[in-house]
Amino acid sequence: MTTPSTLLIVLAGAVVGAGVLLAVLAFRGSEPRPPRVRSARGTLQRVGVRGLVAVGVALVVLVVTRWPVAALAAGAFAAAAPALLGGARLEREQTARLEGLAAWTESLRDTIAGAVGLEQAIPASVHAASPAIRPQLRLLVDRLRVRVPLPVALRRLADDLDDPSADLVIASLVLNSKLRGPGLRQVLTSLSESARAELEMRQRVSAGRASTRRSAQVVTIFSLGMMAVLAVANRDFVAPYGTFQGQLVLVVVAAFFAGGFWWMKRLSGVEMPRRFLVSREDA
Repeated sequence: MTTPSTLLIVLAGAVVGAGVLLAVLAFRGSEPRPPRVRSARGTLQRVGVRGLVAVGVALVVLVVTRWPVAALAAGAFAAAAPALLGGARLEREQTARLEGLAAWTESLRDTIAGAVGLEQAIPASVHAASPAIRPQLRLLVDRLRVRVPLPVALRRLADDLDDPSADLVIASLVLNSKLRGPGLRQVLTSLSESARAELEMRQRVSAGRASTRRSAQVVTIFSLGMMAVLAVANRDFVAPYGTFQGQLVLVVVAAFFAGGFWWMKRLSGVEMPRRFLVSREDA
């Protein structure tokens, strides 16, 4: 049976958790990001699975420890674990996108060299494009087929790719589609070389970040493992946390752990530069 003290503890934990979340958002700031080409169904499935796992973990912790604050903290960590302990997959996707962009720029340059216009060169270069950017390029070709103006379609491609390096290439294509001047091959050559240089730099940075990310994962797993062992194997040592005052202290401890995990995530991540080819609404 739920007692008023338990409800008060749960309410206090929720208020403190909301305060920590708002403080993090205020510290980081937020900005609207253009939509990417993603499967809405796949995103909903991932969110649903994470939610079920978080609820299951919270219930298990609540049954084992009888601590509402620990259950809420464990559920929140289970939901955020892929973001806290991951990051390598997103970094690999960004690297693959940049590599595909450099290869597509070179392919587009070689196709234009055959005295082919930009409207004809873009569809011809899609089939040999990298799988990392092929869905976005196919959307571009589909827009061109339904008579969307080339500058508008290229700007939508920039929003689909959502990468600062892609903005450089697409901005050059937008200018050429409007002015129709010479020198596009030389510009694309310079942009492909710049993309290759940035790709090499990102790969070196990624190799250095991998060790930091592994250290963050080891610290996180070891800390949580020690807490779980103490809570299960040595009940007398953690018995004070079962009181109302102990739960309030546990809220503060959980907040410090959340801040530490978030900071380790920041250290193991890569800060991407801002995009410049954005619509006025997004800007």
